Amino acid sequence: MGKYTVTLISDTHNKHKHVHNNSLGDLPGGNILIHAGDISSMGYEHEITEFAKWYDGLNYDHKIFIAGNHDWGFQNNAEKVKGNLTGYKTIDYIQDELLTIQDEDKPEIKIWGSPWQPEFYNWAFNLPKKGPELFAKWDAIPSTTDILVTHGPAYGFLDDVEGRKGEHLGCELLADKIKLVKPKIHVCGHIHTGYGYKFDGDTHYFNAAVLDEQYNFTQKPLTVDWNPETNEIEFLD
Repeated sequence: MGKYTVTLISDTHNKHKHVHNNSLGDLPGGNILIHAGDISSMGYEHEITEFAKWYDGLNYDHKIFIAGNHDWGFQNNAEKVKGNLTGYKTIDYIQDELLTIQDEDKPEIKIWGSPWQPEFYNWAFNLPKKGPELFAKWDAIPSTTDILVTHGPAYGFLDDVEGRKGEHLGCELLADKIKLVKPKIHVCGHIHTGYGYKFDGDTHYFNAAVLDEQYNFTQKPLTVDWNPETNEIEFLD
């Protein structure tokens, strides 16, 4: 069975076109592209449309994304925004749901996406920290999940703030759920200075935020060859 070539990005904040053709890296194309939220500045309808046009044109077999705390349209105007996306046939927006994909010569994989996070300055998709509503969102993650996509990080995993190392902003309830489910890959963004990779022996953690705290494009997309059967990855330049 074959490997999947997977590219991970997050937190483009209307600067998605900056990802192309620069010294930091590009979007090389492949099997799966995942965006972990904050596609926009405020989730206005025109911002979402511009992102969708760009995303739809990229050279990947499967293009998946979730919303983030800036993407208000998916919370406040959800039906209209999701309806507009039906015109883009090669992209999948997922929100608290499981997407199953399988390429012809590769294993079936299951991807769960969710935009929620502990309360953070009263932005979109915020729920009280450690509250029952947030617990319920994470409790819904199926045990069969191979790739988990959340906007915010899990506590202790790629969630440090610049200049305050050791101060973790990730979600403790999410970290607990990941320990139970053991997804092969967890993709997030949200905390821009948490950008990077970590492996705990079961799960590959990626913070794929491509913008720094000043919203400059300084962090390259993360592309790997991934074997879902062995859960081995190889980073590609």
